Amino acid sequence: VQLVESGGGSVQAGGSLRLSCTATGSFNIYAVGWFRQAPGKEREFVAGINWSGSSTYYVDSVKGRFTISREHANAKSPVYLQMNLLKPEDTAVYYCGGRFNYYSDAVGQAQISYDHWGQGTQVTVSS
Repeated sequence: VQLVESGGGSVQAGGSLRLSCTATGSFNIYAVGWFRQAPGKEREFVAGINWSGSSTYYVDSVKGRFTISREHANAKSPVYLQMNLLKPEDTAVYYCGGRFNYYSDAVGQAQISYDHWGQGTQVTVSS
């Protein structure tokens, strides 16, 4: 299986971007966690969604601004991260992690919870 992120770019503070994480290959379902890594910093959890979309979780710094989603009743659908009211501190490379064929309501917040990763997409927010 493979994960591919898209949708990154450059935007001014207060703007919006939508990231996509698409899985390809042979699998039944997958859960997704979005992480980000700014220069000189460790990779951090941003938001996650379980295989069915019934559970989501956000880091406090993005609550109310970011929304993670997937198509209802389509466990193979892409996962989106809608990012609104972007701030310069949101600047980072964003990665999606996937955990495949894992039926759980839990949303993993640690990198070890995910067994496949995309290549990352750059998000730059200017002030």
